[in-house]
Amino acid sequence: MLENIQSPEDLRQCDESCLGAVCTELRDYMVACCATNPGHLGASLGAVELIVGIHYVYQTPLDKVVFDVSHQAYAHKILTGRREAFRRNRMKDGISGFTRMDESPYDAFGAGHASTSISAAMGYAAAARMRGSDEKTIAFIGDGALTGGMAYEGLNNAGMGGEDILIILNDNNISIDKGIGAVHDYLLKITASPRYNQTKDKLWNWLGEGRFRRLVQKIVRTTKTFFVRSPKGGFFESLGFRYFGPIDGNNIREVVDTLRRLRCIKGPKILHAITTKGKGYTPAEEDQTTWHAPGLFDPVSGKRTAAAKGRDRYQDVFGEVLLELARRDGRIVGITPAMASGCGMNLLAAQMPERFYDVGIAEEHAVTFSAGLCAGGMIPFCNIYSTFSQRAYDQIIHDCALQHLGVIFCFDRAGLVGEDGATHHGTFDLAAYRSVPDVVLAAPSDERELKNMMYSAIHHRGGPYIIRYPRGYGEGVEWRDAPFTLLETGKGRVVAEAENPFVNIVAEGPCVGEAVRAAQRLGREGILVRVVDIRFLKPLDEALLERVTGDCPRLITVEDGCLKGGLYGAVCEWAAQRNGAARDRADAAGTGLRVEGLGIPDKFIAQGTQQELRHDCGIDADGIAACVRTLLARP
Repeated sequence: MLENIQSPEDLRQCDESCLGAVCTELRDYMVACCATNPGHLGASLGAVELIVGIHYVYQTPLDKVVFDVSHQAYAHKILTGRREAFRRNRMKDGISGFTRMDESPYDAFGAGHASTSISAAMGYAAAARMRGSDEKTIAFIGDGALTGGMAYEGLNNAGMGGEDILIILNDNNISIDKGIGAVHDYLLKITASPRYNQTKDKLWNWLGEGRFRRLVQKIVRTTKTFFVRSPKGGFFESLGFRYFGPIDGNNIREVVDTLRRLRCIKGPKILHAITTKGKGYTPAEEDQTTWHAPGLFDPVSGKRTAAAKGRDRYQDVFGEVLLELARRDGRIVGITPAMASGCGMNLLAAQMPERFYDVGIAEEHAVTFSAGLCAGGMIPFCNIYSTFSQRAYDQIIHDCALQHLGVIFCFDRAGLVGEDGATHHGTFDLAAYRSVPDVVLAAPSDERELKNMMYSAIHHRGGPYIIRYPRGYGEGVEWRDAPFTLLETGKGRVVAEAENPFVNIVAEGPCVGEAVRAAQRLGREGILVRVVDIRFLKPLDEALLERVTGDCPRLITVEDGCLKGGLYGAVCEWAAQRNGAARDRADAAGTGLRVEGLGIPDKFIAQGTQQELRHDCGIDADGIAACVRTLLARP
């Protein structure tokens, strides 16, 4: 049946009895595609019936569906004319793994970060009311995203604002029991029926705004909470929403029947749907954490393809080093906003749970909580993916840097992350935090450097110490048996020397290894290149820059971050000050320094593998070598 569905309009032509088969085919297709082209599988499997039901009942794209995070929207993409394109999901020049407004009219709002759907959907609903349109608006949010503070800001405003909005809470928390049977079903059907709600509206209008109306409302809420046994219902209704559920979100008939009833009800509404993450695929149901994004696997056996041996991922280095440091120092505490496994902090959680905090998808709270810990005499390691640190920019400045609190921030997934695309690339952190006073900004070039920077951070006295490092594997250097080495803050190093070099390459983080490989290649061509691992963007090692440019006035910066405002900006600022000072002294030796920059251009970068994207941006060995040749060819 799936082959005949090119749009939701085709889906709406299907007999309702066929929708179960459509859901089964969707799951089979997603599993087959994701087995060879990895993606966010578990969440999408669990959301199939809800998505099929939405497109079957609502007139999309006239009616707007706003997905939170949108990594659970694979069924939505397949049903909205992108079935064949889904084979290239998350690939370079393919479709995005998340919703994007410029990809399809069915993608009402783009997303990749959590907790945004309610606010955006409220905006759509308010706009529809102002335009006099009767289009419907749905916010589709998971229980995980509901831990984010922005979701509660949206709930608070939407409930009291009275806009015509439906929030579907996709609750896949496996600890929640199924609905309570006949009484629950009966109350759901009554409270979702058009006749009930028309009568309720008339009664409410007749009662007016007085004390008697509030008394009746309190009795109704208390009664519904007693029978449904859902504390969440009382919470939502206290915010001005009508609460419906919980329903079985993986029962397509129940989903469709409920959505039909709710479509006729005006005002702010919550539908609480219980689903199973990984539904329909046994390995994904049994190990939901792993199968959130499982990588390559055999679709029949469920056996995952083993990762290549020989190199460690940066997240594993961070996890092991943090645990070792915590064993040495009882003041060390780990904090993460819902990414313990992804960042490697699950090791600390397992061994020292009393010194580990997963605060949910709440980056702002994670930062200020860490600031409080630091003020209280602890040494907090706050690990946040670089792209998500943007959500806590004010807290890093206001609560940490301004108060000289030495929170240690580890920004995992810095730079180009690969297939997750523009919403997840950590390309702005260098420029964002370099301008903040009292901040140290460090970038390890390999696994051992990460280990030593973490060790050095706990000995730093001053404000926030930020360590940013990339997604994936390191350079393959030995680090476990290497002793801890204290690195002097703001001091870089020369990693590839050359006598009378033609060009200096100043690189940060993963670009250092690429620069060394480029230098080796150029050396075979007779082009001598010196490579500097700058290590710290703030404070910048100006003495080292002065030394290496003393015998070679050509310099290329290379960074896995946005070119504007990052390493290139820092070196250009230094060069401008240096040349200005030299002119004041009438010292010709200080002028004539030529600086070129390689980094992320001034645009949002789409998805692709890290290797493909680094090549496109010219920050791999090929691009660096080409830049050196071009520079030397100029007069």
